[in-house]
Amino acid sequence: MILDFDGTLSEIVARPELARPVPGAREILAALTERVRVVAIVTGRRSEEIAPLVDVEHLRYVGLYGLEDLAPQELAIATVPLVEREAAAVEGAWVEDKGPSIAVHYRAARDPAIARRALVLGLTRVAAENGLELIEGKMVVELVPPGRPRKGGAVERLVGELELTAVLYAGDDVADLDAFAALDRLRDDAVTCKVAVRGAEAPASLLEQADLVVEGPSGLVALLEQLR
Repeated sequence: MILDFDGTLSEIVARPELARPVPGAREILAALTERVRVVAIVTGRRSEEIAPLVDVEHLRYVGLYGLEDLAPQELAIATVPLVEREAAAVEGAWVEDKGPSIAVHYRAARDPAIARRALVLGLTRVAAENGLELIEGKMVVELVPPGRPRKGGAVERLVGELELTAVLYAGDDVADLDAFAALDRLRDDAVTCKVAVRGAEAPASLLEQADLVVEGPSGLVALLEQLR
């Protein structure tokens, strides 16, 4: 069982560090660690940030979309000030330097749609000039190393390493489409289930590709309770 965190096990909040698992999430995760081969959280944040927030023993964490498990590849030092300059031009935007990637959040912007357009325009140029890829999520634009496996690669590594014959993945954002694609590739060798966690900002493509759709993190907890 492989799960996203923000927007999947926790509600979307103003800043990532404010996120907490919804009621019942910790209890069902703890129970499931005793029933299934692995319960893992694959997140866009560093695993050491998520582990104390979840605070459940025997969970496995894969951070930075799976980049954390690969050989370190810090972004060029010169890239960070370029990203900071673009963010500084957008009121309410702030920069999160993750090391192998750098994210600009704009949830606090007065008009998020205008903020997004400005950031995508500027950061697309920065990405192109520095050999990076630009990916988007819920009110965030992120620059990442090109051509490296992300959530889908993390899912495939876990399934291969543990020789899993069944896997459920749940997520709520654009990055989770990569994990859904991995499950599609694994369907010849494993029973798979793609779960989309619906929220106000969930991408339509994620809902369309899911095998199951639940209503928010609380809906996911209710689904997981059925597996107890």
